[in-house]
Amino acid sequence: MMENDSLNVLILAAGLGTRLRPLTNDVPKPLVPVVDASILDLQARKARAIGNIRLHANAHYLADQVVAAGKTLGFEKVWVELPDILGTAGPLKRIYNEGYRGGLLIMNGDAYCNFDLKAFVRNALALAAQPNGPQVALLAVDFPKVNTFRVGADGRLAGVVGRFGSEEGLPATFSGVSWYSDEALSRIRDGEFDIREFWKQEIAAGRAPFVDMTQLHATWIDMGSPEGLMSACMARMDELGCKFYNDTETNACAMRKCVIHAGVEMPSMAVIDHSILYPGAIVNQDEIIENEIRGKGFKWNVPPTPVY
Repeated sequence: MMENDSLNVLILAAGLGTRLRPLTNDVPKPLVPVVDASILDLQARKARAIGNIRLHANAHYLADQVVAAGKTLGFEKVWVELPDILGTAGPLKRIYNEGYRGGLLIMNGDAYCNFDLKAFVRNALALAAQPNGPQVALLAVDFPKVNTFRVGADGRLAGVVGRFGSEEGLPATFSGVSWYSDEALSRIRDGEFDIREFWKQEIAAGRAPFVDMTQLHATWIDMGSPEGLMSACMARMDELGCKFYNDTETNACAMRKCVIHAGVEMPSMAVIDHSILYPGAIVNQDEIIENEIRGKGFKWNVPPTPVY
């Protein structure tokens, strides 16, 4: 058994990345560059700001790459899921069963965000310490396209529209960030796949998860689609305070709000505007590229409409 006082952090990184094919044919979605770093790297940086943590990730698709990245980034362990993926509940119970203690913070490996994770964990721990306090906390955002959460007057999860529970209450969207006490983790059934089934069981037992609504309007972008990837890259450039990011040796072309990665050959007279060029992208002389993500064998037209 591994007893420790560190908070364990699990970044879910086992997805197949189907919405970003063929970009993700050769690289797993959590390692797709968002300007200067992968989402896995950026999420790890945010997690470390909490303080005393142990970093974990799970991996399935192109798992060897995630394992290698985890070693480079100083992860405690990357938990490979083969031959079958374990869903959203299985990875949590696996870490608990291996003896890790100290609570578990879950983050997504495909979300660009600026949450105050330290404040979220602090609030979750304070509530859990109260008599009959919630042992699970879920961080919510306001995303009207989804907003399937229904939150009761007591601040606890009342239901998920189309899945279970009440359809009355305050609407919100699950951000993918959550916290589980060791006690809660012990109650996840071995072989459980969908974490929503666990939430349903907790509600039925009178232990509904707490929904933290204090960061509803924080930046939260699902970068797992072309539109989301574009928005995440634009937001990252804003965060870095740069108008363009050029990782090539070419500086003669006109660049406006764009990302050009190493491995792209840039003609001197090309114009790149609000676009992302990944290795393998072909750019012609005098070409104007606008509102596009381009890479090896693909071009996606992505209008400049934010998705967050």
